[in-house]
Amino acid sequence: MHTITLNGSETPIAVGKIICLARNYVAHAHELGNEVPSEPVIFIKPASSMIFEGDQVEIPPYSDDCHHEVELAVLIGTQGKNIAAEDAMSHISGYGIAIDMTLRDTQAKLKEKGFPWEKAKGFDTACPISRFVNADQIDDPHNLAIQLSVNGQLRQDSNTACMIRRIPETIAAITQGFTLEPGDIILTGTPAGVGRVVSGDTMATMIEGIGTLQVSVK
Repeated sequence: MHTITLNGSETPIAVGKIICLARNYVAHAHELGNEVPSEPVIFIKPASSMIFEGDQVEIPPYSDDCHHEVELAVLIGTQGKNIAAEDAMSHISGYGIAIDMTLRDTQAKLKEKGFPWEKAKGFDTACPISRFVNADQIDDPHNLAIQLSVNGQLRQDSNTACMIRRIPETIAAITQGFTLEPGDIILTGTPAGVGRVVSGDTMATMIEGIGTLQVSVK
């Protein structure tokens, strides 16, 4: 069982599935030469891919191009299927920081063949994640500064206001096909500035009102 915690509590919360939204910031889609999708593009990371503050990302031997993607993470607190957008926020119990580690070379090969991305996105250590803060501590999750630095150099610097699809719309779209359960996590996409990391690098992230997360690369 893989767990996370909410600030102010040491009670572990079992994580079910981690549902990720791709291409949810226009500038990031453009920097990789992708079109902005007309509907949400989603993929799943296993809970076994999570690591935490101070841990190390381990790049698999089949890749030589591992990228960082900082994201706002949304923790689901109550179960729902076919959730209406106007009801979606009531299903959220917390917010956190995640880094969607991506093997860009592996992903490119998989996309070329029309294969799923999980080998590039769901490997062990592919999801560094912070503690979560209670949802009621964040007045507006759609207006938060979001940053990632590598070895002290700022690479990603944006605001969640730049998301194409806001959280209620995302939850409504996901639950047309997936039941969301307590402990599920949604990663809401990354802003522009993604880039390669190598062994010895340190990544430091920040999301306004939530806190920080720092991990290194083995």
